[in-house]
Amino acid sequence: MIKLAHALRQRQFLVFVGGGLLCAVLDIGVMQGLLLAGIGISVAAATSAGFAAGLVLNYAFHARVTFGRLHSAAAFLRFLCVVALNYLLTMACVGAALAIARLGLGADAASAANAALAGKLVSLPLVACNGFLLSKYWTFR
Repeated sequence: MIKLAHALRQRQFLVFVGGGLLCAVLDIGVMQGLLLAGIGISVAAATSAGFAAGLVLNYAFHARVTFGRLHSAAAFLRFLCVVALNYLLTMACVGAALAIARLGLGADAASAANAALAGKLVSLPLVACNGFLLSKYWTFR
């Protein structure tokens, strides 16, 4: 446990978070842009599209910048496993936020977009810590 706490205090974690913030801006921008574009896309599809856009940037940034590794098929497959887990965490947070919003805010598009954003923001620190630890000790080892 002490080793994990120490890992989160390293400079490398700050670089990881910085890259993650860049990816999050892209992720949230795509999600919100699709939800507010008036094209009738579902929250799940918009959330997934944002997540996918961030995925490509995330792998390239962390492989090269955060962990200084060259691309390998094995690392990319491990990365996709971490992404799948983080995707489930993200969707659970967005789903919970939508359920809470339906209790008090109604179901119009603006309320759904705001609830989805709240869920996404709640998921970010969970995904960041999980992603860093798994990337450091498993994906890019």
